[in-house]
Amino acid sequence: MRFGKLMFCTLICAMVMMFCASAMASGVLVKEGSTGADVVTVQALLKEKGFFSGEEDGVCGPETVQAIKAFQKSEGLEVDGICGAHTYRRLDPYAQENDIEKGIEGGRAVFVHATAYSPEETSGVTASGTAVRKGVIAADLSVIPMGTRVYIPGYGEAVVEDCGGSIVGNIIDIGFDTYVEAIAFGRQDIEIYILD
Repeated sequence: MRFGKLMFCTLICAMVMMFCASAMASGVLVKEGSTGADVVTVQALLKEKGFFSGEEDGVCGPETVQAIKAFQKSEGLEVDGICGAHTYRRLDPYAQENDIEKGIEGGRAVFVHATAYSPEETSGVTASGTAVRKGVIAADLSVIPMGTRVYIPGYGEAVVEDCGGSIVGNIIDIGFDTYVEAIAFGRQDIEIYILD
């Protein structure tokens, strides 16, 4: 009986660690309306650097957004008031040292609403004539042109080889090899990096 409980606890711990690793891979995303531990961390770092004087309450309101913008301006970053992985790495010097996603150095950060698709739910062929697969994305070609390489934290590098009628503005559709993988990804607001 005791061995069974130990195995159950071990399994639960392994699952929690798996979910935590996934969250770490996708990076920090703090924007107006965000709440939780990431917001507290960003507020504390902003306060430490003299950009935030409010309470570290875990709620990203107008004062936190203004502090993020002021920090971004001081660092020569895009001033959008959103603390994603790119801004966070500048805010926390240890984050850059410990960054597990080294592929984003030198890329231009862009926030997008990302969906996912697979060959099973399409014709299996992109607008450029290649196969729908992992490593391909669909984008609004006026925002991210065909052939552009991007880096997606937690996913890796991808190339714009597709477009679609519902892909307008800062929306991308990320290719996966299977429908199950696409469904597991779902819909997310993420920071990607334009490499080209």
